[in-house]
Amino acid sequence: MILKNETARKTAELLLQINAIKLQPQNPFTWASGWQSPIYCDNRITLSYPTIRNYLRENMARQIEELYGKPDVIAGVATGAIGIGMLVADYLNVPFVYVRPEPKKHGRQNQVEGKLEEGQHVVVVEDLISTGKSSLMAVKALEEAGAHIKGMMAIFTYGFNVSNENFEKEEITLHTLSDYDHLLEQALKTRYISEKEKHTLEGWRLDPANWSAASK
Repeated sequence: MILKNETARKTAELLLQINAIKLQPQNPFTWASGWQSPIYCDNRITLSYPTIRNYLRENMARQIEELYGKPDVIAGVATGAIGIGMLVADYLNVPFVYVRPEPKKHGRQNQVEGKLEEGQHVVVVEDLISTGKSSLMAVKALEEAGAHIKGMMAIFTYGFNVSNENFEKEEITLHTLSDYDHLLEQALKTRYISEKEKHTLEGWRLDPANWSAASK
């Protein structure tokens, strides 16, 4: 049995350690959406650290088997989850495919790359969940290709209400190695942030679209 709380804590610790996640409540980032954000997450950085990527690979694979059973195929969402998805598929010794944001404009015009047979049971792997929109678009593409989706496994989620609502609406089960609450707990414990900054970060998660550094 996986001790999920311990895994969530350790995952958060590792992501902070290598700056895959950065917290800057006093000097926020601007996302592509235009949102101001006190956090920036790039889990692809984990691929450059063999010990950490192996930790993530093994824990994602074990949780997938425990939660969903061994799938026929692992599907990674391009581009962020291609690397970790392939590592998980290799660990489980199952085929791997990946899903483009949209079909190619040329050739066979594939959106799902790799060999996927109709009726196969698939677990989708993601690196990060924000609103869940792109992740669920990948699920739709897989279903249109004939896959049966067992669920999704991601490294990290911000835990926005809108993402929870989106996954519930599409009836897709989501599990993650770690999440925003464990991240803030670990960041406070290691004095990466202060109590005041933790309060600011908690406020951002409640209304990220309208948050600004001035409102903290």
